[in-house]
Amino acid sequence: MHTDPAQQSTAGAGRYAPSPSGDLHLGNLRTAVLAWLFARSTGRRFLMRIEDLDRVRPGAAERQLADLAAIGLDWDGPVVRQSERLPRYTAAIDQLTAAGRTYECFCTRREIQQAATAPHGPMGAYPGTCRTLTAEARARHLADGRPAALRLRADTTDFEIIDELHGRYRGAVDDLVLRRGDGLPAYNLAVVVDDAAQGVDQVVRGDDLLPSTPRQAYLATLLGLPVPHYAHVPLALNPAGQRLAKRDGAVTLADRLALGNTPEQVMAVLADSLGYIASSPAQLLHQFDPARLPREPWIVRENGLLRPDAGP
Repeated sequence: MHTDPAQQSTAGAGRYAPSPSGDLHLGNLRTAVLAWLFARSTGRRFLMRIEDLDRVRPGAAERQLADLAAIGLDWDGPVVRQSERLPRYTAAIDQLTAAGRTYECFCTRREIQQAATAPHGPMGAYPGTCRTLTAEARARHLADGRPAALRLRADTTDFEIIDELHGRYRGAVDDLVLRRGDGLPAYNLAVVVDDAAQGVDQVVRGDDLLPSTPRQAYLATLLGLPVPHYAHVPLALNPAGQRLAKRDGAVTLADRLALGNTPEQVMAVLADSLGYIASSPAQLLHQFDPARLPREPWIVRENGLLRPDAGP
């Protein structure tokens, strides 16, 4: 899908980057709409990236793209898939390794959870168990068949970013994984490399990812890459305060269509959750003001969604 060619020449871009592990629910669609609004309202291109390095359900990416198009979102250029960009991640890891900023880690997830956090590190941070392993110890682990992940050798325990909704935010930085034990690049590395390579200078995503953002911003600086502008938006939750999920009823576009709703009606629900009246992203764009965005989560109640016989 494409937009006005004049916008494609504008410097900078926003993006939406779903993982193809299943169908998008209303909260995912809402975040996608917000990412589109932030980009389009600032004259940026809007890009679509499929983050398919981990869990992939066959056909999920195609259904996700179809749902986004159905509610009226468009994007610039081809859809990018992380699985097709592995050499870029390898090059970034090689750059960090050449600078002496990586080390092999043989810890299992269970060992990390059981280990005491380093005294200088934040709660939950990797305690640096393998940071000072001798060559003999590494060789012993390899001989035992233990797979080695590759970690960043960080020289700070925190880093500050500026977020459009949250202001200044300082969060934990630890020796994060760059390449997993199965040989695949880790999410935190891939997203940093991709955003820079694609010219993404605006990142709009759910605020559950805010705590990991300082790690990504710090990693970008080590790679000599620009740090994007961030806006972490509130999530959609069920009435119990948990993240919205399939168990919460008719929460995907396909579910709503099966009940008789139209894509325009679903879009109207999303707009209403943001405090607007609109049945298309284009209508919403004319009204959009980031300063008016809700700061609290959207609580999705089944009886609060549009009835099939309601107007858009």
